[in-house]
Amino acid sequence: MRVLVTGGAGYIGSVVADRLLRDGHSVTVLDNLSKGAEQAVPSQADFVLADTGDEPVLDRIFQGGRFDAVMHFAAFIEAGESMLSPELYFDNNSAKALTLLRAMLRHRVSRLVFSSTAAVYGDPTRLPIVEDDPLEPTNPYGESKLIVERMLAWFHKAHGLRYASLRYFNAAGATADRGEMHRPETHLIPLVLQAALGQREAISIYGTDYPTKDGTCIRDYIHIDDLATAHLLALDALAQNQTHSEDSRLIFNLGSGSGFSVREIIDVASRVTGREIPVMEAPRRPGDSAVLIASSEKIKRVLGWQPRHSHIEAIIRSASEWHSAHTSRLK
Repeated sequence: MRVLVTGGAGYIGSVVADRLLRDGHSVTVLDNLSKGAEQAVPSQADFVLADTGDEPVLDRIFQGGRFDAVMHFAAFIEAGESMLSPELYFDNNSAKALTLLRAMLRHRVSRLVFSSTAAVYGDPTRLPIVEDDPLEPTNPYGESKLIVERMLAWFHKAHGLRYASLRYFNAAGATADRGEMHRPETHLIPLVLQAALGQREAISIYGTDYPTKDGTCIRDYIHIDDLATAHLLALDALAQNQTHSEDSRLIFNLGSGSGFSVREIIDVASRVTGREIPVMEAPRRPGDSAVLIASSEKIKRVLGWQPRHSHIEAIIRSASEWHSAHTSRLK
């Protein structure tokens, strides 16, 4: 298939674009490089430096590309920042997604794989979280993604849009060529590894008084390669017009089903790197939930997804190896 990948210069988007190409698909990456890096875009992909909110550019791309599907990753992703500047998130994540959907409608592109988030659930009512649990985001980031999911449901009903919404928990780890490096970096595992490599003085723990086993937040981590596999399975299901009796849309959690606290992640990273990692304790951040753990049984049952990198030590080791090599190349 010919696939347009928005946000394909970012961490997840670039890994998925690479997997698409390896599976024989044709890929065009659209990214404004506000957060991504052009060197992350696979060399075999066509690259367009543009914004998903630029309607004339989208029309030109769709007219020239004759795409079979879109994978939409372009978004701001920082929950803390969204609490300070919600307007940025509703504009970039929600309004620009509508611009993209209108362009798809005009050019009769009827398949979309959407990069959603566990943040749509907010504080869970039970653990592990399943797809039909209440959707009550506790920050504008989660709300901005939920707005898009609701738009997709209406486009599905009104226009027959076939879509998959993949609700990630915490993407982590690295492939041989691509790893996690945001600008600025705010995700726990790369921050911890930077502290281990001496690239920052310490790792901050935001909140030590949560109702968890050690007082720090607990999160579910999924390897980026397993995440990419789920995207390709979702794309194949859309191409086959696959649905499931329990849900006419393809909405799936993506996680490991296991949770690790901030302190546990730091301890594992210290063991993997063989280095002591300095820690600073800080107050809680607004909008952070205490525990988020996924049930991914639905995507396993419906699409046959089976994660291959389930151990947190292996996930952190892959990230550590990539960060060490990346740091060496920069010197």
